[in-house]
Amino acid sequence: MELRHLRYFCTVASELNFTRAAEKLNTVQPSLSQQIKDLEREVGVKLLERSNRRVELTEAGKVFLKEALLSLEHAERGIHLARQVAEVEKKQLDIGFVPVAEMKIFPYIMPNIRAHFPDLKALFHSLTDAEQFSWLRQGMLDIAFTRYPDPSEEFESIKIFDEPLTLIVPRDSKVVNGPALSIKSFEGRDFVISDEQASPQLYSVIHDFLKKSGIRVNVVQHSTNILLNVNLVGMGVGWSLVPSYVIPLLGENIVVKKTIEPLPMIGLYASYRKDQKHQVINLILKVLKEKFCPDLF
Repeated sequence: MELRHLRYFCTVASELNFTRAAEKLNTVQPSLSQQIKDLEREVGVKLLERSNRRVELTEAGKVFLKEALLSLEHAERGIHLARQVAEVEKKQLDIGFVPVAEMKIFPYIMPNIRAHFPDLKALFHSLTDAEQFSWLRQGMLDIAFTRYPDPSEEFESIKIFDEPLTLIVPRDSKVVNGPALSIKSFEGRDFVISDEQASPQLYSVIHDFLKKSGIRVNVVQHSTNILLNVNLVGMGVGWSLVPSYVIPLLGENIVVKKTIEPLPMIGLYASYRKDQKHQVINLILKVLKEKFCPDLF
């Protein structure tokens, strides 16, 4: 059974006249009559009583008409929604991100998006990881750049890269001109640490690293964003472990200090809904693969 059969039947039921129905449907009466016969054969009951003088619905036809109208209504709604989604895809892309993507990812993907989709409007949303996954789940984001993947089966998450953490210290610190530091020298030092709610993955990576190393630091401030980490170190409040992407943002009062032992890494992921992947996301993934991770996906 096809939608056209339902449309033909509903039109005949409305007109109760095959000639007028055929004119309304821009078809010929013999073809319309055959379509109705095919429909009745498939349904298995007679839907219309025909005579030379009039056409009437059978009782079965009356019941079928109600359901056919609902089916057509749902189909029309589906078509309308699908076209709305297609229109949004062509015109707007909502991108969620944590700060590293702004510096490391967007300079590569945006020129490609503008070149291939010149009419597309890209909207950027600076959000926490948790907020991004919530927005992605609600359809408010098309793609999210987060520090960890969401295990939900509705998302596809791809690791773009790992970046090392970096130790930054105030320029007037006594360790600035000395050799590379052992992480054991962190013991008892004043540290600015990212807030657990604002940056849960960064907090977790640092917390686990210090715990595994058996080091206790004096946390003098929990920072709600990475620029606050940087500014507090510049004001001499303490040392901090930050992702390496912030190095170009450091002012003259801050020094990157090398360590003997390697510092932990933190990842960056691209996530999108499996059922909402469209051409722009395919392009973004292609650019990311070529630039950052040809062997990862």
